[in-house]
Amino acid sequence: MADKKAILNVDGQQIELPVLKGTMGQDVIDVRTLGKHGYFTFDPGFLATGSCESAITFIDGANGVLLHRGYPIDELATKADYLEVCYLLIHGNAPTEAQYKDFVKTIKRHTLVHEGIEFFFRGFRRDAHPMAMLCGTVGAMSSFYHRDLDITDPEQRVRCATRLVAKLPTIAAMCYKYSIGQKFVGPKNDLSYSENFLNMMFSVPAEEYKLEPAVVRAMDRIFTLHADHEQNASTSTVRLAGSSGANPYACISAGIASLWGPAHGGANEACLNMLEEIGSVDRIDEYVARAKDKSDPFRLMGFGHRVYKNFDPRAKVMRETCHEVLDALGINDPLLDVAMRLEQIALEDEYFISKKLYPNVDFYSGIILKAIGIPTNMFTVIFAMSRTIGWIAHWHEMLSQPGAKIGRPRQMYTGELPRAFTPIAKD
Repeated sequence: MADKKAILNVDGQQIELPVLKGTMGQDVIDVRTLGKHGYFTFDPGFLATGSCESAITFIDGANGVLLHRGYPIDELATKADYLEVCYLLIHGNAPTEAQYKDFVKTIKRHTLVHEGIEFFFRGFRRDAHPMAMLCGTVGAMSSFYHRDLDITDPEQRVRCATRLVAKLPTIAAMCYKYSIGQKFVGPKNDLSYSENFLNMMFSVPAEEYKLEPAVVRAMDRIFTLHADHEQNASTSTVRLAGSSGANPYACISAGIASLWGPAHGGANEACLNMLEEIGSVDRIDEYVARAKDKSDPFRLMGFGHRVYKNFDPRAKVMRETCHEVLDALGINDPLLDVAMRLEQIALEDEYFISKKLYPNVDFYSGIILKAIGIPTNMFTVIFAMSRTIGWIAHWHEMLSQPGAKIGRPRQMYTGELPRAFTPIAKD
């Protein structure tokens, strides 16, 4: 609803633009009518452009706020499990006990994947990056699951969402098992969502995997804390792909491809690589000094956040969970010692405090995943698996809104003026 207007003055021509107000957050200048006046806005990276209306997630980076459907992320991570959050994101409200039980039952009925997908994996090289396998396999799911592809039907969209949430852990675990040459392990209906994923990752036919409660709880929180994060690069990619009418599996595959980039989903992997570069506690002072030196290209990964100018609200929960896991497992790993010392410095050193370079969710999740035994090349796969519910919720929301249009960003052309083409001489 427009309560006020912005006046744009261009060479004496006044253009009135409505100012829209959401439930929370900054007001928005509606520039949709600029085109008929002969102008459009220029905003590389879309840092000041709202591309859609959404009721799913709200972020206030200045104050460290992250809400899913109005619920604070720290409450969801500590009082709900991941499947409750999945239901909340796709349906709009927290489930009742009956709705939750029915949802969990439905998810468990869909965790198995088509047998043909196992043969599909044989086309990949064993040393292929797991994200390459995940991207290709999810994109191919529409060739195995032909039903429910009428994207104009809300019920079919929800069934697709459920199928994706159910099958992504199975496919993600298959990516890992294939890369290390082990047999695939199927899902078990007597295990929870997080237990199932860990079992498919680490159990082998000859031996059951012992499920450590602290690890299971940590895994579930990692899923929850990565479930959605508003209009980031990968979510916007899913929406843009979906705006063309593409099937949901193709859209999620596009999101996975976007997430794969080191500037986006590869942050916790980059954090572990940084810890490996530092190597030992006695080298930390050297690297901290380099991080403070503006002329040095070295940067500490896993500290601060582009969105949060205060403490990342997800990091507090992840920090507590990280220490729970390390205490429960009692692991003696030099890299984890480096990480804990870096955390202490970041929370006490005036340089980090003044610049609000607090350890973020990627810092702690990377440490947890390493402690659990998950290799760094699987970190982004787990991120993608967790974020699938957010992507599909945004896709479903977009298609539920009236007047949806195919995405068509504009450009400022800086190329050549019109010129004649001279054909080359041909024999």
